[in-house]
Amino acid sequence: MSLLGVIRFRVCVHSTKFISSQFGRQLLQPLGIKMSDHNPTIVSSPDGMDVAAMRKKYKTGHEAFVEDHLVAKEPIEQFTDWFKTARQLNGIEEANAMTLATATKDGRPSARWVLLKGYGKEGFKFYTNYESRKSKELLENPFACLVFYWAALSRSVRIEGRVEKLSEEESTKYFHSRPFDSQIGACVSHQSTVIESRDVLTTRDAELKEQYKDKTVPKPDYWGGFIVIPEVVEFWQGQSNRLHDRIVFRRPKDGETADGKLLHQGDDGWVYTRLSP
Repeated sequence: MSLLGVIRFRVCVHSTKFISSQFGRQLLQPLGIKMSDHNPTIVSSPDGMDVAAMRKKYKTGHEAFVEDHLVAKEPIEQFTDWFKTARQLNGIEEANAMTLATATKDGRPSARWVLLKGYGKEGFKFYTNYESRKSKELLENPFACLVFYWAALSRSVRIEGRVEKLSEEESTKYFHSRPFDSQIGACVSHQSTVIESRDVLTTRDAELKEQYKDKTVPKPDYWGGFIVIPEVVEFWQGQSNRLHDRIVFRRPKDGETADGKLLHQGDDGWVYTRLSP
């Protein structure tokens, strides 16, 4: 070891001893660093909370999600199995809540919560205002990602795919299946536009409820549905040691064949693989 290396090593050793000392701990405390006998505690928020140490236990090793646990070799039936479990669990109030991530044509992303309102082999459906930010981004860049997270199950499903508008007929049929207040709400709100105050909404809400109290509420032209046509579907299950399980279904690339080792042949034109966490 060179002389410089020896000096660096000794500085490191002495620095470690100093930081571990009572005096060193007192000096580091104003910087937001607290030393325990084993690990430093980082005060990582304005209110002094140790956000870095926040973590929950997921599944244990004997609860791993392995390929033999798949109920189907295609993602829609597998999603149905996990979705049914989530719907029936008391600790999950809205199993159909999902994050919808979109991006502008130049790649600037945004995300928000929406509700799944139908799905099948053709894709995953949701409804919204066509003049909203999310809709404008989908119309100029028709690709999206959906993420379901069911914390009580330590499970998540991520769906990537192309997006298309639903037909006017299907959107109208769903619109009239909604509660009266929800129909009025869709008419009241020009989503993502700036308003002066909440009074703008409540005043218009009262006016329309009076106007349509004995009538059919017409679906606004600017309101309707989208469908995400899946190209990639990932099933994630958390492990406490962070060796999470990730099984991904996707459409095969041109000329690609499953080798049965890294890439497995699924059903209905899907292949699946396991990813490292």
